Amino acid sequence: MTANSQKDNKEIRLKVIPGASRNEIVGFSDGVLQVKIAAPPVRGKANKELTAFLSKALGVSKSALLIVKGHTSRNKVFTVDGMNRDDVIQRLTS
Repeated sequence: MTANSQKDNKEIRLKVIPGASRNEIVGFSDGVLQVKIAAPPVRGKANKELTAFLSKALGVSKSALLIVKGHTSRNKVFTVDGMNRDDVIQRLTS
């Protein structure tokens, strides 16, 4: 396995819907995990709440999550230290 394919196997594509009534995982379709977040997309509040919500849902520390791309976009790419994409998807959709 090349370093690039290992990296691709760790990256999770995410579509965030900020300003929702509550935090929830909507589902996984077309290779993208959809998540609703209650915080508004203002001054990083949604990203902070997203990190807290996902860390609790995955049972990992907040520092294990890293937003790789899309800090100011609804479409993000993140990684979870010590977990690959399949592990993350299985935990979040079961």
